[in-house]
Amino acid sequence: MFKKKVAELLDEALIERSDLFLIDFSINSENHIKVIIDGDSGVLVEDCIYISRAIEADLDREEEDFSLEVMSAGAASPLTHNRQYKKNLDRTLKVKTSVEEIEGTLTEATEEAITLTWKAREPKPVGKGKVTVVKEAQIPYKDIVEAKVMIKF
Repeated sequence: MFKKKVAELLDEALIERSDLFLIDFSINSENHIKVIIDGDSGVLVEDCIYISRAIEADLDREEEDFSLEVMSAGAASPLTHNRQYKKNLDRTLKVKTSVEEIEGTLTEATEEAITLTWKAREPKPVGKGKVTVVKEAQIPYKDIVEAKVMIKF
């Protein structure tokens, strides 16, 4: 019952703020509520405060004792939601599928798949030596086991 009420309050808050979306939501046996959100343009502290207040406003600590933690998805966290790919266009991703692991620049994110491009050295078609070629792979979301943004300094 408590979890259902919290979930409804969270859903209402996310409907009002359509630029934000849910990554993870859990409540443990001690009523510790943990909400992880992301946004189409990133997440500010004010966004976390907004979601926190939207949930807390309609909960009574006299009825249920709880703690609430609202946070953004970390920069090193794997991408779990299709909307996260769209906001990371032109960034380097490392994508694992059941068959291979590819690191490349995310150039496109459609409803069904992502497209990565990268440079590779391959033997020349004629003669000795190698030549740099641009490779491209289109990977359906259903084939992605894990995808992470590679942070470069």
